[in-house]
Amino acid sequence: MSRPATFTLPPWLAHALRVQRGPVPWSAVTRGALAAGPLLLGALAAGRTSLGVVAALAAMFAGINDRPGSRRASVERIGVPALAGAAGLLVGTYAGQYAGPVLLTAVLTGLGLVAGGTSAVGPVASAAAMQVLAAAAVGAGMPLPESGWLRALCFLAGAGWLLTLRLALPTPGSLAGDTRPAVRPYLRKDFRFDGERAAVARVYDAIAELLDAVGGPLALSRRAALTAALDHAQDCLSGPRLRRYASCAAERRLHAQYTAALPLAEAATALAWAGEPVGTRAGAGPRRLAAAVRDNTPTGPLPAPSRAEPALRALDHALLQAAEVFDRGHGTALPARRRTARQLLRAAVGSGGREYGLRVAVSFGAAAAVAQALHRTHWYGQHSHWYWLPATAVFLVKPDLGPLASRVLCRAAGTVLGALVFAAFAAVLPRPAGLVVLVALCGALVPVAARHFAAQTAVVTVLVLGLVMVGGEPQASLSRIGETLLACAIVLIVGHLPMPGKRGGTVRDRLAVAADAADAYLMHVLTDPGSRTMRWALRREAYRALAEARTASALAAAELPPLARHTAGTGEVATVLERLVDTTTACAVHLDDTGRLSPRHERRLAELLGELDELSEHDTFDRRAVASSVPEFFLPHR
Repeated sequence: MSRPATFTLPPWLAHALRVQRGPVPWSAVTRGALAAGPLLLGALAAGRTSLGVVAALAAMFAGINDRPGSRRASVERIGVPALAGAAGLLVGTYAGQYAGPVLLTAVLTGLGLVAGGTSAVGPVASAAAMQVLAAAAVGAGMPLPESGWLRALCFLAGAGWLLTLRLALPTPGSLAGDTRPAVRPYLRKDFRFDGERAAVARVYDAIAELLDAVGGPLALSRRAALTAALDHAQDCLSGPRLRRYASCAAERRLHAQYTAALPLAEAATALAWAGEPVGTRAGAGPRRLAAAVRDNTPTGPLPAPSRAEPALRALDHALLQAAEVFDRGHGTALPARRRTARQLLRAAVGSGGREYGLRVAVSFGAAAAVAQALHRTHWYGQHSHWYWLPATAVFLVKPDLGPLASRVLCRAAGTVLGALVFAAFAAVLPRPAGLVVLVALCGALVPVAARHFAAQTAVVTVLVLGLVMVGGEPQASLSRIGETLLACAIVLIVGHLPMPGKRGGTVRDRLAVAADAADAYLMHVLTDPGSRTMRWALRREAYRALAEARTASALAAAELPPLARHTAGTGEVATVLERLVDTTTACAVHLDDTGRLSPRHERRLAELLGELDELSEHDTFDRRAVASSVPEFFLPHR
């Protein structure tokens, strides 16, 4: 009897319907409620409504970038895009005032080219690039009486207000104390490092979960979760600082606890590579360390060691060292390397940066040109807000928000829903008080709506329409829907246009970076295995680059077939590189214990390097340096 055929959604539609899950970020909700609404209310009370609109708009952008993490990391995550947005607002304002439609379109197109290339540097650069373009469009198209420099200052003030709230307000529950006498000496009612503390504790939890999954089908996903936890903790701890090293005991203690987790993660990865279950006892120690980090308490008793094989011996040794570090509470600098200016420039002007820069420039420039043409032919009637069309194109062209078709669908659905909701509220709310309350409510909903692009679009649409109406513009829901659908059509067309160079440059660049990082890690393990601090830094670079490459490959694979075919096979390359880095980690642990590689490790390395050679011959990716000479280091041991 044949089974009935099962219906599977296409990847782009499945992505559009996927919603992130997790607890409600009440701290971010509180900050959102205290940001845009109160700023707008204060400006109304002072009789400077237009400045309040700009400040509230900046607070909304800052709220979009207000993600979970440490306060130190939030300075960069919110501050850098805010500075970029103020610069974009300044440029857009003066370009809109003094340039004609042709020159203005050329300026915005050139700005899109530079911003698009810069986006390839990293997530903060991508957020800054998006904000500089959106603010430039607003500055050029929003009719405000203030000069450009005053608009820019108000923009910085609005984003700075939300950043101040992020730094000053405690996380709910962070001030709660423990009344147990044995615990009280360890407690510090200092909420400044609650983001770092939660991130480091999550690393130990992820190690325990990986140990529980060793030998089972969940081991690979648990190892990926451990990588994500380590990346997040590293970002939380290594945010911008005035001094080179941690300046207070609490922060030094967290740095030491994070560093102590690295050998534990290494040993857990080696055990997952071996594939033999280790039992539930192995995860008990990391879980107790996680609780000690989270509650800022002593570690308590740890499980007795079990030294049956090298990876288990490494795990127990790392556990004992971690307990000693927890008691001592002193550590050195984080084992990480900063990217050089040359590496950043290579990311921006490489094939991925060039390809994305061209698409952003064409999309943004075309949207600005169409908006200018419609505005000057009075398609907008008495409205002067032509900036919505290019600003919408900026959000639609960002690949990290999902596949192109998914982004277009979510943006269109979210705008229609938001515009209709606002039209209903605008018909009954008193003005301007009711609109201010609506803006404050939407500001509070932005962190929750960030779980889905359509929901975020709906909330932002209501918020922006409320700001526009408070600023004196008439109700514009219908025109917003039309402009959004037009922007969706422009970005869809540009997204499928042929561009100079090879398609899929972003994914291939990420794979090349991951290949370079994997090669550097493998070479270091085989030539200088005793230098553990450098080894851990290289291991972190390799896994972070792999995670970025795998994410980019998965997003590209979920595109419509005409786009997805250009990156076919890149997921297989990422998988092989991932297995190579896992094997290198197992080799490092084995070398620490025995001083030489086992035949199994040598054979596995040779197999994986051979697979990468085959994939590079089929032009699946540009294999720049995955060590063709590496086998000579272990062939003599056979």
